Amino acid sequence: MRILMLSKACVVGAYQRKLEEIAACPDIALTVAVPPEWRDERGVMRLERAHTRGYELVVEPMAFNGSFHLHYYPRFGQLIARLRPDIVHLDEEPYNFATWHALRLARSKIPDSGRHGAKVLFFSWQNLLRRYPFPFSRFEHTVLQQADAAIVGNHASADVWRAKGYAGPIHVIPQFGVDPEIFRPHPLPRPDGHPSPLSRREALEEGGGAGVGGEAFTIGFAGRLVPEKGVDILLRAVAQLPGATRLHIAGSGPERNRLQRLAVQLGLHERVTIDTLISSTHMPGYYAQLDCLVLPSRTRPSWKEQFGRVLVEAMACGIPVIGSTCGELPNVIGDAGLTFPEEDVDALAARLRELMSNPALRETLAARGRARVLERYTQKRVAEETVAVYRSL
Repeated sequence: MRILMLSKACVVGAYQRKLEEIAACPDIALTVAVPPEWRDERGVMRLERAHTRGYELVVEPMAFNGSFHLHYYPRFGQLIARLRPDIVHLDEEPYNFATWHALRLARSKIPDSGRHGAKVLFFSWQNLLRRYPFPFSRFEHTVLQQADAAIVGNHASADVWRAKGYAGPIHVIPQFGVDPEIFRPHPLPRPDGHPSPLSRREALEEGGGAGVGGEAFTIGFAGRLVPEKGVDILLRAVAQLPGATRLHIAGSGPERNRLQRLAVQLGLHERVTIDTLISSTHMPGYYAQLDCLVLPSRTRPSWKEQFGRVLVEAMACGIPVIGSTCGELPNVIGDAGLTFPEEDVDALAARLRELMSNPALRETLAARGRARVLERYTQKRVAEETVAVYRSL
């Protein structure tokens, strides 16, 4: 079975591990088209070649790079003509021009083949019922009428596309999982830089109310620095905690300067570090320095949290997590972490104090988080479920 996937998300090296797992399934010949880079409010994400075994990774020029709704791949038709795929997997929202354009090409009659095109499926995170102006409404209508299947990242998204009239099969599968061999608990470093024989469990017990190994309790956030991610809520909650706490923020975006000013206003400038964007391959090392990871997202009129991948990555690394009740976060966390009502600064501060003062709870959540990822969110599991969709077509 010849599969052609179109995915700007797969410029991220860690995400390519799913592609290797798909390619490892019997009778699958996989080609993945990616742009040389993708631009958004965080800056420029250049193609990382981290996991490229067993499949063909093709770099395709992208027009209107950085425009979420208008970008497309001008030479995609040539790729279809060369590969003659059985299935075209469009890793894009159905209202984007790239999806409509690629679907039209995939449906066209293949020269010298005697058959009309390939089966087509799309992917969506969209969990709000939104209406789009022309021409995006037309793109969406065409894709919903002609796509053979859909994969969505959360159950709310399935409800959205049913409400919009999509009648084909919908499969709820996360876009990507994590590699548990890469995202895993790491030995604690010693002052000389070598791994310590001290396990995280022993360190938590020794640390008591402090962080790992008795050091400052270190809280982390990773993601886009935009209002909907609620980093200001986290800063205000940390301001209520003892001075031994530290906050590491990894990310970039338009809110960076405002968050730095807020940290100064709250008297946190010596306790808060805002790092630049960290590559996906270096994220396991970032999580290893944390005592917990917080995702304090807030719902906006045009957005609510669709999954919260950083939670799954941290859980795989044995790091306790706290998430707001925004969107899909409670479903991702389950009983493997703590939640708080979105926008509630006092409730978040209380959850953080609960973790700081209870090393047994931290140990329990670390173990539950790792187990939940192994059961539901590995790249292998996501790949197997995705291939099952291919076979159903």
